[in-house]
Amino acid sequence: MANETGDREAQIQRALGKSWFYPLTLPDGRALPSSHAGRVDAIHLTRARMLAAFVDSEFAGARSALSAIDIACHQGYFSLQLARAGFGRVGAIDARAEHVADAALLGAIFATPALQARQRDVFALRPDADGSHDLVLMFGLLYHLENPVGALRVARSLARKACVIETQVVPHMSGMVDWGSYEYVRPLKGCFGIIDEIDETHAPEASVTGVCLAPSTEGLLWLLRAVGFRDAYVLPVPADGYEQLRHGKRVMVAALV
Repeated sequence: MANETGDREAQIQRALGKSWFYPLTLPDGRALPSSHAGRVDAIHLTRARMLAAFVDSEFAGARSALSAIDIACHQGYFSLQLARAGFGRVGAIDARAEHVADAALLGAIFATPALQARQRDVFALRPDADGSHDLVLMFGLLYHLENPVGALRVARSLARKACVIETQVVPHMSGMVDWGSYEYVRPLKGCFGIIDEIDETHAPEASVTGVCLAPSTEGLLWLLRAVGFRDAYVLPVPADGYEQLRHGKRVMVAALV
């Protein structure tokens, strides 16, 4: 018991000794240090409220037999939310080793054995090796990728019931496009904006390759159905939610199997 107490205090001191991108409060009420003095807390709090509402609606009742996977979990904030919401297994997956360590640290401090952190690239995930899950989470990842369609296919392959994606979006384009000839045209279903993060790959919140394709909302909804989800829709945003989500510059989308 003494060793367990000592280990827990050491874990807490580790957490207090570093900066966190999310608004986190220890079980004893102490706030963990913010890497941005709380300037972007509103987006995380809005995401958390929207996720909680979706989980309550789609996964009502006991959840101990359910599993979830949080792809690009960053420091594990939303993985922890799902574990504390009662999911029996929560895979916290990230490409960066430091994020995996942070997510594992949160799981230990909050005594949530359901949370299992692993370092994996999104494009290496496979249902035969990584399981299929009732809920797949993909927050803040899609618009940092150069192959977002491939990531959506991975999400569909892992999802048993639902996937929730949160992403920055770009203005939509529509109309007809000449497709080989003016006599043969096709409708434009959506678009991507190319964003340059080539000089920012060292940043923990940036792309690992530097080439980013951000979708339009309409394009994202079409793609989710195209990769095999039976339906997809934009989740409602609280009236006092983060301004980008309220004004449609970011969206949280639910895709159902």
